[in-house]
Amino acid sequence: MKAIVDEDTCTGCGICVDICPEVFELNEQAEIARVKANPVPPGAEDTCREAAEGCPVEAISLEE
Repeated sequence: MKAIVDEDTCTGCGICVDICPEVFELNEQAEIARVKANPVPPGAEDTCREAAEGCPVEAISLEE
């Protein structure tokens, strides 16, 4: 699985980081989230899906 953050849509709220810190982190300079682990580690796939579903602006997409 691969996670993608749409930088133009992301608001930097940090919900994805709270839900799945194994995959997402905040880029403080750009004030947006970024993916730090691609492919998504097998043990983090469920929380990564939860983070994508929980994104309030739908900035996270997943490729299986």
